[in-house]
Amino acid sequence: MDALEAAAASGDSINGLGTHFMLDLNTYAYGNTLGFEGADFYLAGRCGVLGDAPASVVSASIIFWEPDFVAASWARSDDVMPREKAAEEFAGVCHRWADAHLSDDVDAARLAELAGRLGDAASTAGAPLFAGWRGLDEPADDQAKALAVHRVNALRELRGAMHGAAVLTQGISPHAAVARRTPYMLPVFGWQEPHPDKDEVRDAWALAQAATDRALAPMYEALTADERAEFVDLVTEAQATVIAA
Repeated sequence: MDALEAAAASGDSINGLGTHFMLDLNTYAYGNTLGFEGADFYLAGRCGVLGDAPASVVSASIIFWEPDFVAASWARSDDVMPREKAAEEFAGVCHRWADAHLSDDVDAARLAELAGRLGDAASTAGAPLFAGWRGLDEPADDQAKALAVHRVNALRELRGAMHGAAVLTQGISPHAAVARRTPYMLPVFGWQEPHPDKDEVRDAWALAQAATDRALAPMYEALTADERAEFVDLVTEAQATVIAA
């Protein structure tokens, strides 16, 4: 399997595996025990790796969220705890979720190894949340499930950044991008009606998807052809077993 094929074949599973812990209702319930409201723990925890950045910088980093919604959430979370602490708490949720949900049938240690090599080979250019997440303390090697999902989530942040850049380059607005890809998430991301017609960006969206894969392909050169195929199989299996559960 060549690098571009691996980037394309692993994309959905990388994105999905990280999304699961972020959207788990228990994540928000835990956030509430810390003093966060609603989706504030998601934003403060995910973007806490940026430190005390202005809301405009946070919005620029997560791209697909409505900026005023982000600003209000970021402001509400300011007094709950320091940003770095929120990021650590969010990572802890990721690790506990992985231990509870990743199947024992998945070779988590090998997935963690390959994902780590990919992350180490990747550039942080244009990907601030990837850079920030990669700077967090990782689980120990003997916590294979937590380590695997931690490292796959780093790749998710990288893919999200590259995809956001590709979408914008194609002239697709963030609002239209959410309407095209995940219309059911429009209110969660703070977007209000009227929503753009998703069909108007169909062709541009396909070009953005292809550009995302091309941007990520160089990272996969860190693995051999057989290792690329192995990584694709492992991350796909991990995603599939979580869905099945």
